[in-house]
Amino acid sequence: MRARAILYRATARLMAVLVAVMSVAISEAEAAQKRGPALPIIRDAEIEGLLRLYTKPIFKAAGLNPKAVRVYVLKDRHINAFVAGGQRIFINTGLIQQAKTPNEVIGVLAHETGHIAGGHLARMGVEIDSANYTTIIGMLLGLAAIAGGVAAGNAEVAQAGQGLMIGSQGLAQRNFLTYARGMESSADQAALTFLTDTHQSARGMITLFEKLASENIAVLANVDPYVMSHPMPMERIRNLEDEAKKSPYWNAKDPPALILRHQLVQAKLTGYIDGPQAVMQKYPSSDQSMPARYARAIAMFRRGDIRNALPIIDGLTKDLPENPYFWELKAQALLENGRAAEAAVPVKKALELLPSNGLIQILAAQAYIDTEQPANAKEAIKLLRQAQRTEGDTAETYRLLARAYAQTGDIPRAELATAEAALIMGDRKLAMEKAQAAQAAFKTGTPEWTRASDVMSFAGRD
Repeated sequence: MRARAILYRATARLMAVLVAVMSVAISEAEAAQKRGPALPIIRDAEIEGLLRLYTKPIFKAAGLNPKAVRVYVLKDRHINAFVAGGQRIFINTGLIQQAKTPNEVIGVLAHETGHIAGGHLARMGVEIDSANYTTIIGMLLGLAAIAGGVAAGNAEVAQAGQGLMIGSQGLAQRNFLTYARGMESSADQAALTFLTDTHQSARGMITLFEKLASENIAVLANVDPYVMSHPMPMERIRNLEDEAKKSPYWNAKDPPALILRHQLVQAKLTGYIDGPQAVMQKYPSSDQSMPARYARAIAMFRRGDIRNALPIIDGLTKDLPENPYFWELKAQALLENGRAAEAAVPVKKALELLPSNGLIQILAAQAYIDTEQPANAKEAIKLLRQAQRTEGDTAETYRLLARAYAQTGDIPRAELATAEAALIMGDRKLAMEKAQAAQAAFKTGTPEWTRASDVMSFAGRD
């Protein structure tokens, strides 16, 4: 009886410790998720426009609403893409920069679309719950055995309990990884279907997988395939290629215009991310292609050499005047060098070519505001209101609205916009102060009065 009492007490203590550890781990994970660093997301009208061009037919083939799926670009040099948070695809700049053809990027996006169309994220949650359940049961049984061994003075029983705990975790992990590998294979097959339905080749997807396999062949040489979350690379490529070659579009090529857009985006990323030295190595002055000139112009104006950058940009707009992103670049170069009045001219041209693009609308509004002319400020307010339809509420949009309203003498609305920007940025004190000042100037019940009230309500929450 005494041994049994000791067993119960030991088990209870260990159970309490386990529950406490799990509670802390879960609380810390949730807190980390809430306060975690923002993803290094890049916003650019040209890159996003190209990705929409890549994905629209794929999404339609998958039965998805193209407007409901968002594609985000992450500043990361590694080749990677993944699905997270529902219908959201994340793609690294490294994948775009290292892909030799548009078809390689399209193939990866088709694969990620396969995950969304297959509902893999939702089903993965069930598998995770199942894995956790298996692990927890195994750990509890193991803890009970350890406690029993300790109580009875039996070291073998205690060791067996430890083995049970470890085994349960391994079983749960392997069960989950088996499911994950199945999801990847399912997404591969879905991608083949989407590419065939849109009359595109799967060759690019396979080429990219081959590149990844060759880069990791040494690492994967001695890896147990059952502890992999993806199928073994060479087996995956072999199976994919056998199926892909059955498609009548296996030898389909990317259109020249699409290849040029892909190369221009690669040049832009090199110019903005990699810096002048990398640009000159990849795009020497002897290279007079459009992408090379694009990259060099970006690198020049980014380091303050606008005198040499502008002639190159002018050459690009002359060669391809229907490209809105060349005009956007000229406006940005001028704006960042304090020449807002001059920037207003090319940004107007960019807007004529892409009148509904929110990012270009915001750039145009900034150029108009920086001229410090009340008439231009009114146009900026109009553009920013239009931009909110596609870009949603961002702190930058509200900051610009505050400046524009101030230039037109509308101080209450400037205060309200400042309050909304502060709330988005997490400055509750400033949000409360500005919202109170704004609300006092508006008639009770008006939309502006109600918005100020909402800001105060959110700012005052614990």
